[in-house]
Amino acid sequence: MGVVILLVMAAGVAAMLTRKLPTAFALVLLALAIALVSGAPLTGENSVLDTVLQEGAGALAATMVAIVLGSWLGRLLDETGIAGTLVRKIVEFGGDRPTVVALGVLAVSALVGTVTGSAPAAMLAGIIGIPAMVAVGVPKVTAAGTVLMGIAVGVPFELPVWQFFSTALDLPVGTVRGFMVKLFPFALVAAVAYVVIENRRRGTEHAWSLKPVTARPASRRERLGDTPWYALLAPVVPLVLALGLEVAIIPSLLAGVLYALVTTTRPGEMNKRLLRTLYGGFEVAAPPLALFIAIGILLAAVKLPGAVEALEPLMKAVSPHHPVLFVAVFTLLVPLCLYRGPLNVFGLGAGIAGVLIATGIYPAVAVLGMATSYNQVFGVADPTSTQTVWSAQYAGVGPQQVMVRTLPYVWAVACGGLCVTAALYL
Repeated sequence: MGVVILLVMAAGVAAMLTRKLPTAFALVLLALAIALVSGAPLTGENSVLDTVLQEGAGALAATMVAIVLGSWLGRLLDETGIAGTLVRKIVEFGGDRPTVVALGVLAVSALVGTVTGSAPAAMLAGIIGIPAMVAVGVPKVTAAGTVLMGIAVGVPFELPVWQFFSTALDLPVGTVRGFMVKLFPFALVAAVAYVVIENRRRGTEHAWSLKPVTARPASRRERLGDTPWYALLAPVVPLVLALGLEVAIIPSLLAGVLYALVTTTRPGEMNKRLLRTLYGGFEVAAPPLALFIAIGILLAAVKLPGAVEALEPLMKAVSPHHPVLFVAVFTLLVPLCLYRGPLNVFGLGAGIAGVLIATGIYPAVAVLGMATSYNQVFGVADPTSTQTVWSAQYAGVGPQQVMVRTLPYVWAVACGGLCVTAALYL
């Protein structure tokens, strides 16, 4: 039975890799197939309809609320000009020094990455940042990679990601936060190394214009000027509350939304801006919301007693337990989180993580370390991720070029995270 479930999983991976089915649809069909193969009844306890579909669909509800709030705050950062002002100030400070400008855009990307992920984060930092880097001589591939590496620096402090891992792996937010803080130095060192090394290796390439920028009309915020300096603290507010004061994630994000609104908007315009940006946030959040519904359904399926019983002996037979072997094996498997592969935590990887915990092969906190380490790779180097595609296309290069250039650095980040995991939890 376990072999059949693994074959079903392989078929699901193939469907996602070949783009025969969207990821969310493939995960739901995969969950239903696993539930049926494992002998789950249609209704009742541990059933297909009541447990997998009904309970699974809402299992990540807290994460979905956090995603909506993060997207809402991201839209406010865009509409009020906070993100654009941050980038412009950095560019003004850097002058015509490519490495300094790139490090500045990296810092802004990291700050934006703590608020929201995926393509919206890349756009907030990259719409101004990528052309600015290219204009001072940063090669286009390096410019696109700089935005992505910066976002990856912010991911360990992205509150919706904390909520996702907390809910999906059934861990306290404090435990997730504690490991993310340990992962942050690896992401930071790798990102700075990427900017410094790639700029020195590649030299300067003066491509003075990009069509998307020259054709883009000035926004209302650009015509009116920069936002007040105190408004620029909006991305930091949720982080200070959640990390420094240990306030819950959803109230922290709401505080960031209110701060961004109050510091940039006249009282008479607040209601309209609140509603406009909220609706815009839902548009941005729609794709990840669909994905998290599907992931919740998949997690419910792999935790069914029949599935756990069938998969436990197989997983125990192939899972390394010695710390050195654990690090070596899972470091070598890093490429399997690319191209929506089986170790992509926002795909089948979530199901595998659920199996590892449900079967007791690894403690949940060790699975957390492995999943978050792989997530650092996926968010930067996967040519199918939306932020990678957007950044590459906006810079005028291919996503595969960005993958080749950034993969060694994020691979090292994953290795560092796995080393910490093995040392602390195995």
